[in-house]
Amino acid sequence: MLSNSSFYRRWCFLLLLAGLSSLTACNSSRTTTTANDINPYQPQPYVQLSHPEWSKNAAIYQINIRQFTPEGTFVAAAEQLNRLKDLGVKILWLMPVQPIGELNRKGTLGSPYSVKDYYGVNSEFGTEDELKAFIAEAHQLGLYVILDWVANHTAWDNVLVKQHPDWYLRDWKGDFRPTPWWDWDDIIELDYSNSDLRRYMTGAMKYWIQEFGFDGFRCDVAGFVPLDFWEQARKELDSIKPVFMLAEFEGRDFHASAFDMTYGWSWHKAVHDIANGHADVNKLRVYYSWNEKYFPQNIMRMLGVSNHDQNAWEGTEFEMFGDALHAAMALSVVGEGMPMIYNGQEAGNDRRLAFFERDPIIWREHENGKLYKKLLALKRDNTALWNADWGARMLPVHNNKPAQILSFVRQNTKDKVFAVFNFSDTPQHVSFDEHLHHGNYINYLTGETVQFTADSTVKLAAWDYRIYVQPQAF
Repeated sequence: MLSNSSFYRRWCFLLLLAGLSSLTACNSSRTTTTANDINPYQPQPYVQLSHPEWSKNAAIYQINIRQFTPEGTFVAAAEQLNRLKDLGVKILWLMPVQPIGELNRKGTLGSPYSVKDYYGVNSEFGTEDELKAFIAEAHQLGLYVILDWVANHTAWDNVLVKQHPDWYLRDWKGDFRPTPWWDWDDIIELDYSNSDLRRYMTGAMKYWIQEFGFDGFRCDVAGFVPLDFWEQARKELDSIKPVFMLAEFEGRDFHASAFDMTYGWSWHKAVHDIANGHADVNKLRVYYSWNEKYFPQNIMRMLGVSNHDQNAWEGTEFEMFGDALHAAMALSVVGEGMPMIYNGQEAGNDRRLAFFERDPIIWREHENGKLYKKLLALKRDNTALWNADWGARMLPVHNNKPAQILSFVRQNTKDKVFAVFNFSDTPQHVSFDEHLHHGNYINYLTGETVQFTADSTVKLAAWDYRIYVQPQAF
């Protein structure tokens, strides 16, 4: 039995241990909470997806199989792959390859965007094995192939109409319906409130990646399909291999978790309006301002002067841009964005190709093809011009003719490009403010050595432009 004094000392010792234990636990709790606490003010990247590394300096080329060769087949198209690699493109976008609906078909052959069977191959173009051979040969050459995917609607006689009629939207009478407000009466709309449809459509996309080797998709009227569908599909596709996704739509939200690239329709509209005297260069400044401040930085926007819709329904690039065409082509390559070429542009195709009939491109050597090849080589090799975060932002170089002249620098620790465009129908004598552009350059298209100082000026003919390069800038 302990004495009173011994008991007291023992009791004090136990209290001290309990107090130290409690203090240690309290401090440990505070430390853990602090370590795990997330700073709510820490900025988070808007873009959550990862672009495939091979897209960093890519240009994209659209192939309309029906019109691309006299034969209109995969086999004939494969014979052009070496030429396309030499042109300097890296991503090949094939328009839809599935069988085309016959019910309510437009024209003789119908629209490739009226899909009859998501798992089939259009015999007009060839066989499954011939398509696989085309993709395999493209891969061997270091090219990548994406498939045009039509998720918003199907042909009237798609196999799903009988198998799953509940997967379709209906009009006020209860009938299948085309997309409202558009002349798309050869198709009917799907209903993405149905989870079984979403599962089916995602599975069909995975099929073309796994069985054929496609490297991603260009998604037709992507904004007419719920964004959360595309976000889920992207996750499942990326689990197979890194894919590249292009949305036929324009908007910031597509870039967060679903698409690598969207259309630059407003860029095309701005340059077209300037070329036709309906606007001046300030309209392009509005585009680039929104591109920098509204859109996240680590994205790609597709810029081009033609595509299958514009060529068929609005006019050739010659009709649309006239004397401004070469300047527009050059800006699509050296400005922020991924340049896009529609098949036949490199041959100077000056016809509106028939969309529902056979109308093969007439191939020839043309100055536009030579210009694209020269420009795309610069895009490939000059790191300042690369895509998304791999490249550099456009920095405005202010000049004394702001309504007529667009001038900017793109630079990083390796490369620097100074570009000047006269987007007007009169000659211009241009001087520049500040010193961002100062230094020694080479005129990329002529090889001439040029030095820019505070007193330097540039004389440009109507619709003329200059691209100055300064390798090893720092």
